[in-house]
Amino acid sequence: MAGMMMKVLCVMVACMVLSAPYTEAITCGQVIGSLSPCLGYLRSGGAVSGACCNGVRGLNAAAKSTPDRKAACGCLKQAYSANRGLNAANAAGLPVKCGVSIPYKISPNTDCSKVQ
Repeated sequence: MAGMMMKVLCVMVACMVLSAPYTEAITCGQVIGSLSPCLGYLRSGGAVSGACCNGVRGLNAAAKSTPDRKAACGCLKQAYSANRGLNAANAAGLPVKCGVSIPYKISPNTDCSKVQ
């Protein structure tokens, strides 16, 4: 009986190890949720709120891999295009305002396939 339990446990651990590399990339829902406190700044400027910068920093921390950064870039482009009236300079400067460095410019013209 103990031998059978050990085999089942080994199979379970093996399945967990094999499935770990296939975790899902960042989602557009995460990106939009993180940046929704920034909409006022992105539209009209002014001061960047603490909630906005917390979202920017959290999103940056979540996008650890190249696939995550590419996914986040694509979501940012979609969100940018869907929200008319966003100030391009405010969008491009948001990471710097929040003390974050990202490897691409937030712009509808960014080629996300080149994001590292």
